[in-house]
Amino acid sequence: MDHKLIIVALIIYLIGSIPFAFILTKIFGHGDIRTIGSGNIGATNVLRTGNKLLAVFVLLFDILKGYLPTFFILNYFFYINTYELTNYVLGSLAIFGHLFPCWLKFKGGKGVATYIGYLFAVNYILGLFFVFLWLFIAFLKKYSSISSIISLIFIPILMLFLGYKPSICLFFSILSIILIIKHYPNIRRLLNKSEPKIKI
Repeated sequence: MDHKLIIVALIIYLIGSIPFAFILTKIFGHGDIRTIGSGNIGATNVLRTGNKLLAVFVLLFDILKGYLPTFFILNYFFYINTYELTNYVLGSLAIFGHLFPCWLKFKGGKGVATYIGYLFAVNYILGLFFVFLWLFIAFLKKYSSISSIISLIFIPILMLFLGYKPSICLFFSILSIILIIKHYPNIRRLLNKSEPKIKI
């Protein structure tokens, strides 16, 4: 394997693994986010600290760590590596960094915000579709997890209609499945009707 790919892959993973929710809640005196609410290191759980502005910052940083590496890969690194699927896989390592951060014993968040940033870098149409579908379902059902799961299911389908190669659509399908599996605790709570609703 090309050593350049290995170095870039490691850098993207490390960027994605930066646990902004953990770092910022510590800095602003809210303690360890892993002991609050669901224990998840994401913006939704940061809301449970009562600091909405902090949750917004965490959301933005998590989105950016998915967007910036992927944007760089697709717009600049492309000239070094011309394999389209490889570039999408490299960009997705930011998501895997968030899901499995080496700094927190590989116990990370659900990855949705980082995935949104990743989608906007891949194709802003995909990003907008995900956000609007998420919001629409959230208004109807009032469950963040349901909104995320349904939106994840529809992204590969939309990509087929947009003319993406089958191999790329398959990769995005696998990525959606992984992110949905990370929502397993939420799915269990939905089934036993103990999943908390969101206020929109």
